Amino acid sequence: MSHYLIAGADPEVVFNFPFMNIEYRYDAKITVEAAIDLYKRSTLGERRPIDRPDIFEGMLNNANLIITAWDGERLVGISRSLTDFTYVAYLADLAVDAEYQRRGIGKRLIQETKQRLERECMVVLLAAPMANEYYPRIGFEHNPRAWVLRGG
Repeated sequence: MSHYLIAGADPEVVFNFPFMNIEYRYDAKITVEAAIDLYKRSTLGERRPIDRPDIFEGMLNNANLIITAWDGERLVGISRSLTDFTYVAYLADLAVDAEYQRRGIGKRLIQETKQRLERECMVVLLAAPMANEYYPRIGFEHNPRAWVLRGG
């Protein structure tokens, strides 16, 4: 049984976009094809292996906290995290369909993610270049000490 959180309960979303009825789900099973399609429709597809369904399958199967946003049957957003739920959550992906951006969906996906974490749990992410100005506006602090060791 799916659990739904209706965006209509959020006055900011209703006021700004009364025609949208976005549903946020935390236990929706999404296919690799649907995920890749969403990433292509967002700016995140440029930095993810959209040509490798095998990798995407692992990305979905091994993340332990996924929140999705739906407009009817259309997947329009995803928050994909790896977490211990108490100390840290690595927000690996935040993708919103380009046609749905600037409507509060990304912010709501992060809020829904945080609701499933202990209060003290921090959320850590690596910002996409185009989103670098977005995160400070929604409460994230910049930390210049991130390091990446690439595979392959």
